[in-house]
Amino acid sequence: MQLACNNLSFQYPDSGARVLDRLSFSLQGPGIHAVFGPSGIGKTSLARIISTGITRYEGDLCLKEIKTVLYTYNMERLPTWASIQSLLKQVTPSGREPLLEELVRVFALEELMDARFSRLSLGQQNRANLVRYLVQDFDLLILDESLANVDERLRQIILLHIKARFPEKMFLSISHNLMEVAIFCKKIVLLGAQNKGEQGRLIQGMDLQQDHAQDISLDKKQLDAVMLEIMNAC
Repeated sequence: MQLACNNLSFQYPDSGARVLDRLSFSLQGPGIHAVFGPSGIGKTSLARIISTGITRYEGDLCLKEIKTVLYTYNMERLPTWASIQSLLKQVTPSGREPLLEELVRVFALEELMDARFSRLSLGQQNRANLVRYLVQDFDLLILDESLANVDERLRQIILLHIKARFPEKMFLSISHNLMEVAIFCKKIVLLGAQNKGEQGRLIQGMDLQQDHAQDISLDKKQLDAVMLEIMNAC
C-alpha cells in the first residue's frame, strides 16, 4: 500500500501563485499518516487531488493497492430532517451493523441517536459524520480536521480505536493540532513555506498505539523532539 506524489504542482485558475509546487513524498503501508503545515499552504488542495476532487494538476500521483479513497472534512453536513440513528443506519452496508454499534459507543454517540443532526454541537456533528465514513468500504480515508471541536480526551480514544480497529487501512490526517499529529501519526508530510524548501519533507511521528496509551508521559523527550522538528519546518 503506497500513496506517493512526484513533482506535484497545482494552482487555481486566475491565481498568480502555485498552491503546491513540485511536491514529492511517499507514504508506505496502513496506519494514520498526516499532512501538516500553516493555513493556506495547500493541505486541503492536496486532499482534493488525492480524492479526485481536483483533476487538473501537474506531476504524478501514485496510489498503489489503494482502490477506494474517501474524503471527509470538518463542517460537513448531514440531512437535518431525520434522526442520527436513522441516517447512520441508511448508509451502513448490510452486515456492518455490529461495526456501527461499536463505533457509536466508542464515539460517545449513544445518547444522541434520537436527535436530529442540526441539534448537535459541532463536535457531535463531526463525530457522527466520521462514523458515517468508517462503516463504508475504503482503502484510504482522508480526515480533514474531522475531529475539530471534539475534546482532547475523546479525540485520543477515537484515534487509538481507529488504529486498532482498522489496522489494514490507510488514513491521512489533516490537522492543526501539533501535539495530536506528533503523538498519533506514523509519518508526517510537512508542507512548509515554499521558500524554505520544505514541501514534502517527511518525519517520523510517535505513532502511539492503543496498547501503549499510558506511555505518553514516558516519551516526553521524544515528543518534544518531534514537535520541534515540525515547528522548525513550518
